[in-house]
Amino acid sequence: MKRSLLLILAVLLPVLSTFATHQRAGEITFKHLYGLTYEVTILTYTYAPSPADRPELFIEWGDGSNDILPRVERLDLPNDLRRNVYKGEHTYSAPSTYIISLEDPNRNYGIINIPNSVNVPLYIQTVLVINPFLGANNSPQLSIPPVDNGCVGIPYIHNPGAYDIDGDSLSYRLIDCKGAGGLPIVGYTLPPASTAFSLDPYTGDLYWDAPTLQGEFNVAILIEEWRNGVFIGSVTRDMQITIAACNQQPPVIAPLPDTCVEAGDYLAFTVSAMDPNGHTIILTGSGAPLELYVSPAHFDSIYGIGEVFQTLTWQTECAHVRRLPYTLYFKAQDNGQPVSLVDIETMQVTVVGPAPENLSATALGSGIDLDWDISPCPNAIGYEVYRRVDSSGWVHDYCETGVPGYTGFQRVGVLDHIDSTSYRDDNQGKGLTHGLDYCYLVVATYPDGAQSYASNEACAALKRDVPILINNSIRRTDASEGSLLLRWVRPTELDPLQTPGPFRYRIHRALGNGAFSLRDSLEGLGDTTFIDTALNTSGQPVTYAIELLNLTPGNTFSVGYSGQASSVFLGLSPTDRSLVLNWTASVPWINERFVIHRYNEASGLFEVLDTVPPGSYVDTGLVNGTNYCYRVESLGGYTRPDLPYPLSNWSQEVCGTPIDNVPPCPPVLSVETDCDLPANQLNWEAFLPGCPDDIARYEIYYAPAPEDDPILLASLDDPSAGSYLHEGSGTVTGCYYLVAIDSLENRSEFSGAVCVDYDACDLYRLPNVFTPNTDGSNDEFVPFPYASVLRVEMTIFNRWGGVVFRTEDPGIHWDGRHRDTGEPCSEGVYYYVCEVYEIRLEGLIPRTLRGVVHLLR
Repeated sequence: MKRSLLLILAVLLPVLSTFATHQRAGEITFKHLYGLTYEVTILTYTYAPSPADRPELFIEWGDGSNDILPRVERLDLPNDLRRNVYKGEHTYSAPSTYIISLEDPNRNYGIINIPNSVNVPLYIQTVLVINPFLGANNSPQLSIPPVDNGCVGIPYIHNPGAYDIDGDSLSYRLIDCKGAGGLPIVGYTLPPASTAFSLDPYTGDLYWDAPTLQGEFNVAILIEEWRNGVFIGSVTRDMQITIAACNQQPPVIAPLPDTCVEAGDYLAFTVSAMDPNGHTIILTGSGAPLELYVSPAHFDSIYGIGEVFQTLTWQTECAHVRRLPYTLYFKAQDNGQPVSLVDIETMQVTVVGPAPENLSATALGSGIDLDWDISPCPNAIGYEVYRRVDSSGWVHDYCETGVPGYTGFQRVGVLDHIDSTSYRDDNQGKGLTHGLDYCYLVVATYPDGAQSYASNEACAALKRDVPILINNSIRRTDASEGSLLLRWVRPTELDPLQTPGPFRYRIHRALGNGAFSLRDSLEGLGDTTFIDTALNTSGQPVTYAIELLNLTPGNTFSVGYSGQASSVFLGLSPTDRSLVLNWTASVPWINERFVIHRYNEASGLFEVLDTVPPGSYVDTGLVNGTNYCYRVESLGGYTRPDLPYPLSNWSQEVCGTPIDNVPPCPPVLSVETDCDLPANQLNWEAFLPGCPDDIARYEIYYAPAPEDDPILLASLDDPSAGSYLHEGSGTVTGCYYLVAIDSLENRSEFSGAVCVDYDACDLYRLPNVFTPNTDGSNDEFVPFPYASVLRVEMTIFNRWGGVVFRTEDPGIHWDGRHRDTGEPCSEGVYYYVCEVYEIRLEGLIPRTLRGVVHLLR
């Protein structure tokens, strides 16, 4: 049956082409039904009076098969428009990417930006990606018709009103309208605009500022669909815009700000539109919230003269929660003449999951136990737990989901079930730090990656049942006889029933990156200071941990350890007239700032140079070759108010000498070509702001082509030199580089390459006349001034085809004599073929010249 229909269509095609001048606009969308079966809808707008009405349309499924789809809706509209809807189902054999397409003759007559539109078919296509790893998919649905009107000189706006019922993200771009075979239409152009014709890739707003011609114009909008950053399909809208000469203004919808709403809350807001000409307005709404199966939003169309108001209402539910916002489109259309004009306003509404409630934090041992209520949204799939040190006081904004990074919280746990409403934070088994307040937030998560609002903040601190280190400070810097001060705070929250004592501190030490070993022991809880001596404090950091032992007779055990604290270890990096200070300090408390001290020879003391946040410090303005010594003091503390603050700890002493190891900046190079010599004049700027000024010489490099290795062309010992003339090579083609070198042989990087091609000078050209009469003027046949020609293969013929002259000399220098006899050639026209071998950046390239020269005496 299908083959018979195809045969009938083939026979009728010439006839239909004569009358089928009707297609104005169209698009193809699809919905997933089950398995690999999809329902496809073709929407077209046609010229109603055309005799080529289509009760059915031919469709290609993209898998090698095709069908004829019946029309299920037909609606005649004003201005000779007809709206047609065709539907059909198709089952695919396997996952793949399919291009569903329609080609139908022909477009309506007279489309301004489609040459000979009456003979150009309408071609539209939709891409269906069936990927089992991405799940079932429905195409975007387009809620605003693809036919519209505008006025000459009046800005025009359109939006396809696309929404995706799966919550996938959409992007938009303009493409060429397509014709026969799905190929771009030859000669197609975007409609002419006084300023711009553009499409917002994120919102889909088509903005034409402003039409300059009356008539009908077609444009194509490609709407692409993305799921988790992966392309999953597209719809192409081919739409028609009719521009008329009119002096009316379009209606205006009051701006609508984007908003957020918590699932379960009732959303209501008013949309207003006014017409500056006092025309009757119809205000309509569309978009995904109005098409939902569960508790859709409600917005009734409304008519009014001059100004209208209507309220959108939406009882949101948990089922509406998703990561991407819902898009609402509001369209105001007037009844002006000769065309009705529109305004479109777009707004985004994000439905956010409610925050988990009643989060609590309880310290237990070396960790903190968290508990909270189950999410009130049953479609949540789990939770994320966030932690920071000390309270933030942060409260989410009404559109702020999850926990933003600027709050200082970091994610420490992920739970993948909605019933998992407790979490123990023990720093992944390493234990949390005593003396710090830990604060937590919890958010619920959803299948598409959406996050709820954050919970209340809950804080807790570990009990003070172990020693808390407060000092690891270098007292003396030496490679073998160094010493440092170690101090801690005694435990104050020991359980006398479980740990009755007596007690002993055990001091564990690690040198550099080595393992911990027992350094010493102290009896009782009272002595909390230890001076460690005979150490290498100059070449390595030293780290300590204090262990508390319970020595109850018959029940000796380790109560626990303090956090590990290393000494502040300072390093220096010399550079030109500067020393860069870097330091490390791995400690359980928080170091907030560092005080830089530099030794003063005059006073014999380390004096404060600066106070900086954690990081590094550059001491500038120094004298190269002079020795400078430094110490760094760290200042910080724990967050608990019952611990000492601030904690001061010193690094070792470090000395260094600044040296000039900073190369000059790459010079800024430019080239001027002198075609008469020929030569290239190189010019440069070397003494640039903020760059070292101790340049001693320059090296100039040359490469015949960009991909060739540069070779040294010249070395200039004059630091003030700012130019160089490269001549004598017979060509201007090549690339130049410049290197600046200071007195200590620090070399700059190569300057940016500046390349000159053969066409910087006039191309090799030959005159059409010469006069070899020995009067000293124009006695030879020679080319006009040229450059970058290696050789030629010149052959000159007389009118009978006989060769009178040959040469490979680019200068030619034919004096009008026969090459064999040496006798002067007679006056007349001579023909030549000249193969010119031009030196170009891409290599030696031949170019053929053919012409005539008149020999006159």
